[in-house]
Amino acid sequence: MSRLRWIWLSITTVLVAGTLGFHLIEDYPLLDAFYMTLTTVTTIGYGEIHPLSQRGRIFNSILIFFGVGIMLHAIGVMTRALIEREFGELLGRGRTKRMLYNLSNHFIICGFGRVGRGAALEMQRAGVPFVVADKIDERVERAMKMSMLAVVADCTRDETLRDLHIARARGLVSALASDADNLFVILSARSLNPTLLISARANEEEAEQKLRRAGADTVFAPYYLTGHRLAQSMLKPHVQEFMDVFTRDMGMTAAMEQVRVEDSCEMAGKSLQDLQLRRDHGVIVLAIRRAGGNMEFNPPAEAAINAGDHLIVMGEPVGLRRLESMLLGARV
Repeated sequence: MSRLRWIWLSITTVLVAGTLGFHLIEDYPLLDAFYMTLTTVTTIGYGEIHPLSQRGRIFNSILIFFGVGIMLHAIGVMTRALIEREFGELLGRGRTKRMLYNLSNHFIICGFGRVGRGAALEMQRAGVPFVVADKIDERVERAMKMSMLAVVADCTRDETLRDLHIARARGLVSALASDADNLFVILSARSLNPTLLISARANEEEAEQKLRRAGADTVFAPYYLTGHRLAQSMLKPHVQEFMDVFTRDMGMTAAMEQVRVEDSCEMAGKSLQDLQLRRDHGVIVLAIRRAGGNMEFNPPAEAAINAGDHLIVMGEPVGLRRLESMLLGARV
C-alpha cells in the first residue's frame, strides 16, 4: 500500500509541476498547461498546443525524461499489483477448496462474531480441525489472518453445510447473531447429520428450549452466563477463580479433560480403587458420565468404570495423555 501511495504522489507531483511549468514559462492558461502536461507524460503527443520557446522546449524535454519514466513505472507497478492480487485470490480459493475437501472429523463454526471468535480460538488452542463460515467478508478475512480455515458463506443454507462436509463432521457451533438463524442452522444440520454434536448460542432465554427441541445438544445464553459469573465473582470469588483456571489459560499446568472408556480397554469393569489413577498417574476423577447418560459426581472408590463411560478427570497433561491412551486400549 505504501508503494501505491508513493506512485500516486509521484504522478500528482509530475502533473502539478508540468502544469505550473508551462503556465509560468510559456504563459499557457492552466487548462492548456495541464492538457499539454498530460499528453506529454502519457506519450500520446498530439503536438504543441501553442508554439514553444527555447526555454519551453528545454522544460518539456526534462518533463518527458522524468514524467514518462514515472508514468511507465507507475503503470508497471499497478499492473503487477492487480495480477498478484487476482492470482493470489485464485490460489487462495484453490487452497481453501483443497483444505475443505480433506476435512474429516472436524468442527464447523457458524458465525465469527465475538462468541464464534471465542469458540474458534479455543478450537485453535486445542489443535482440532475446524472451519469458520460467516457471511461478512471482513470477519472471514480476520479469521484467515489468525491462521484459521474460513470461508464466506451462509450457514443457514443446506448447500453451505454440504460444502463444509457436514456429513463427516464431528460437531457444529452455531454462533449467529439471530436466534432465528441459529434455529435454521440447527434444523438443517440435524437433518444432514443426525449424529452430529451441536452447540448453539441463544440471545433470549425463551429461545433456549426451542433450540434444544430443534436438535441442539447444548445451548448457551452468553448474556445470562456473563451476569451469572459477575454475581458469582462477588458472592463466591474463590470458587469463581478456581473455575476460571479451567475455562481460561491462566498459566496453571493442571487441566480438566473427558476421556471415553473404549470396549477394547482392559480397565473396563474395574473399580477406581483397583485402578489407583491418582497414585499411578496423578489424575483425579471428578465425575463419571455413564453410557446411559447419568452423571455421577465425586464417585466413590468402589465405583466401577464400564465401556462407553466418560471420565471427567483433572491432572497434569502428561498423566492425562497416559490415561487417555490406556482407556483407548492402546499401549503406553
